[in-house]
Order: sequence, then structure tokens, then C-alpha cells
Amino acid sequence: MRMQRTVVGLLVAVLLAVGISAFAEVNRPFHNGSVWNLAFIRMKPGMETAYLNYVAGQWKANQEAEKKEGLILSYKVLSVEGHTPGEWNLMLMTEYKDLASMEAGEEKADMLTQKTVGTDEKQMQGYKERSENREVMGERLAREIVLEPRRR
Repeated sequence: MRMQRTVVGLLVAVLLAVGISAFAEVNRPFHNGSVWNLAFIRMKPGMETAYLNYVAGQWKANQEAEKKEGLILSYKVLSVEGHTPGEWNLMLMTEYKDLASMEAGEEKADMLTQKTVGTDEKQMQGYKERSENREVMGERLAREIVLEPRRR
């Protein structure tokens, strides 16, 4: 009886050790990548050039300042076909290393925006003026999934 308990105990210990080592060696063929802030914009008909002038000017200047300071990794602008009048037709994308970096850099990004764009009052005036050219349809945060195993 005592021998059976010892054998069962050993078997349980071996199974636990094998299970733990197998768990520790999980190798997924993907890992989390950078985080993207996506803004979905609907440029109003006939106002595309006016809004894209803002994007190529003030918006880009602010993105470049944040990139230079290491607050963002990159940025992109994508234009899409709108199939209905209520759909977005421009996506503004800003890439961050991760969520922690994005949140940690918020205060510094606000200071840079004050420098590149102007005071809160000037920024609000800009929002008001751009509302004649575009409508913000929404924003999303997205995490890139890199389809490669994590480097160890």
C-alpha cells in the first residue's frame, strides 16, 4: 500500500514537471506589435483639397515633431473610396511602440502641440474651422499582430 502511494506520488510529480516545462515552452507563431491610433475622417464633398492641405501642413508638422522626440514611431494617411455619404474616406494613423509609451508621452505630446500648433484657444479655433471641411467619424486603438514568434 505504501509502495503504491509512493509510485502514484512520483507519477503525479513527473506529470506536473512535464506539464510545467511544456507550459513554459509555449512558442506561438505570433506576438504583439506596435499600437496604432486610427482616426476615421469624412472629408466633405468639394473640401478634399482644403482638408488635405491641413493634413500635409499642420498635422504632418505635429507628427514629425512627435516622431523627432521619440513619442511616436510613424504615421500614415490612407484614402479610401466612400460607398455611402455617411462613410469615412480618410484614415489618419499614428503608430506608438506600445500602450504604455503612448500614455507616458501624453503630457509631452500636449506640450509639443502647444509649440507646433498653438494655445488651446488656437487649437479649438482650428477644430472649428476644420469642421467646415471634414467630420470625424470616430477613433480606434489597434494593436498590430506580428506573424512571427517572439524573439527571446
